[in-house]
Parts: sequence; structure tokens; C-alpha cells
Amino acid sequence: MTAIFKREFFSYFRTPVGYVAMAIFTFISGFIFYTQFASGYVSISDEINSLRSLFIVIVPIITMGMFAEDRRRGTEILYYTNSVELFSVVCGKFLAAMALNLVMFINVFIHMIVVSACGGSVDIGVFGSVLVFFFMAALFISIGLLASVITDNQIISAIVAFLFILITQLLTVIGTYCGTAVSTIMSYMGMSVDARNAAKNGISSVIGWFDPFYKTDAFANGLFSVSALVFCLSFAIFFLYLSFRILEKKRWSQK
Repeated sequence: MTAIFKREFFSYFRTPVGYVAMAIFTFISGFIFYTQFASGYVSISDEINSLRSLFIVIVPIITMGMFAEDRRRGTEILYYTNSVELFSVVCGKFLAAMALNLVMFINVFIHMIVVSACGGSVDIGVFGSVLVFFFMAALFISIGLLASVITDNQIISAIVAFLFILITQLLTVIGTYCGTAVSTIMSYMGMSVDARNAAKNGISSVIGWFDPFYKTDAFANGLFSVSALVFCLSFAIFFLYLSFRILEKKRWSQK
């Protein structure tokens, strides 16, 4: 796993991928910080929360070539014909992407130092936001990795990851619309107001329960929830395991 991690991590800096991702992240975070600083009020928590929306762009960029590129170069067959543990390959690539996220996040750490040096406050809400950022990064990177496993083209992999993360970001809105639609249908069926409201709220709650952004919003206020972190970590492990099982199936199909 260590060899895979090193190869994948340094490959980000042998191609434009790592530099493009870092440039986008640095520019947006710098712009947010400069805007706040110029207004006389700086909130690192707000900056980090805004940066979470960049997952929809950053994650497809850094994950699209994880396996799709190996497949294009014909090196993917080495994973199937050698005695290497495929789960170690998956974990190595995943950790390399997480390490790149950490490198990008150094920019925010510098902002925290500047705020502290200027007499500003870096409170528990900031550390909560940092914690949530990396747990959510783990979740979305695992999704991007799965997209790279199931597709044969980097562009298609990036599009699949983009769409999946977009849907995730809109789950609360989707839940509201679905609940309203069901309530409207029930009204045409002549059902009672109480039944329609119960169905509307129930559907909205069920779909919204899968929204990681909604679950982790309170961390910025210093209100920590272990269940929210377990949610992100559990789904990240699930997607990593699913990627492993798909690769394992492909390995046996080669024999």
C-alpha cells in the first residue's frame, strides 16, 4: 500500500492534475479570505464551509484518473496478474488523494495563523469545520474513486463523480420537492391534510437524512455530532469496499 500511495501522490505533481486542483482551491480560498479581511470581519468557519462546495469540482479532477488512466495505459492488468492485495491498491490511491487535499488545505492553515496574529479568534467552531472538511473529503473521494473504477474513460469518470456529488449536495432540496410532489398527488386522490403533511414531511426527512452537508452544518458552531462523522466514514468505507469488490470481480474474470 505504501508503494501505491507514493506513486499516486507524486503522480499528481508529474501531471497538471495536482497543480490545477491546487490552483483552483488556492484561488477560491484566497479570494474568500481577502473579501472577508477587506470587510473587517473574518470567519475561518465560513470560509471552510464555502470551500466544501468545491468538492464538486476538485474531487472529479483528482479522482478521474485513479483507475481509468491505468486502464488506458494498460497497466491495470498488473493489479490482476500480480499477487498484490487489491484492497491495498484501493486504499493507497484513496490515501494519496486525501494527502493532496491536506496539501491544498495548508492555504487555510495559513489563513488561521494570519487571523491569530491579527488578534482574531480561532475557536472550537473552526476546528469542527476542519474536522468535517476532511471527513467529507473522504466520503466524496471514495465516490470519485468508485466512478473511476466503473468507467473506462477519465472524462466519463469525472462526469459521473460530478453528478453524484451534485445530487448529494441537493439532497435536501430534492427531498423537499419529492415531498411536495407526493403531497400534491395525494390531494388529487382526496386524502386528508394530515395524511398529506405526514407523507410530505416523512419523505423529505428520509431523503434529507442522506445529506452530509445538512448533518455537519452544526460543527461550525462548535456543536459536534459523532453520528455525523460516523455517517461520512461509514459511507466512505462502503464505497471503498464496493470499489474493491468490483476490482476483485475483474481480477477473476481475467483468469
